[in-house]
Parts: sequence; structure tokens; C-alpha cells
Amino acid sequence: MKKLTLNFPDTFDMDEKEIVNALAAQLYDIGKLSLGQAADLAGLSKRKFMESLANFGVSVFNYPVEDLAHDIAHAKNHHS
Repeated sequence: MKKLTLNFPDTFDMDEKEIVNALAAQLYDIGKLSLGQAADLAGLSKRKFMESLANFGVSVFNYPVEDLAHDIAHAKNHHS
């Protein structure tokens, strides 16, 4: 696992756990980490991580609209 050290001003209003959770949520949101990987980074179970995503404005349904539209069209073609 890679290690990253960050320096924040003393006035920064988040503790280390909050920062790691926010980072994990954002990396999940942009598709760089899977749900399980992001939960591991945050040190949470998948369920707890999923519950925490709303705190960062991230949806647990991390599925691009274009992919969803393609999958629906593909499913209709196979079931018609």
C-alpha cells in the first residue's frame, strides 16, 4: 500500500479520520477506487462507508448515466 503524508495548517477544521474519509469518498466518486477499496482506506466496513458517503455529497450509486443508458438499451434488445 502507498503512503502519503500531508501537512495542513493548525487551523484546519478536520481531524485525520475525517480527512481520510473525505479522500476515500472522493476517490470512490471519481471511480479511482471501488467501494471495497474506499471502505478499506477509510477504515470502515462497506456498510458504514456507504452510510458515510452522504456526508460528503457522494452517491453510493456510482454508475455513469451513459453506462446505465447503454445497459438498458442492451437489455431491451435481448429481451424483445
